[in-house]
Amino acid sequence: VLIPLSVANRHTVSLSLNPLDPQDPRLTIPDIPLFWIIFASLGVGIIVGGLGAWAKQGRWRKEARVKRREADRWHNEADRLKAVHEPAKGPALPAPTSSRNAA
Repeated sequence: VLIPLSVANRHTVSLSLNPLDPQDPRLTIPDIPLFWIIFASLGVGIIVGGLGAWAKQGRWRKEARVKRREADRWHNEADRLKAVHEPAKGPALPAPTSSRNAA
């Protein structure tokens, strides 16, 4: 796609960045191939769009960080409680015997 686009738009153009005075030599890029302008515009659009999407998703990244910290805190507390409440290593209690009839 890029090669046919480049071949079809290979003629040179003059790019003026001053809309009030197009002949201003300070803001005019003379004799640049049109496909370079098209590719530069696409590149700038991709970068600006990517930055916009990244900025828009900041809320979700922040929420993920908060949830990750909360999950780590809960995991650490669970590990601490497991260490504190180790099951007894002694002999097990005998099964209860009941003389009552289950009705």
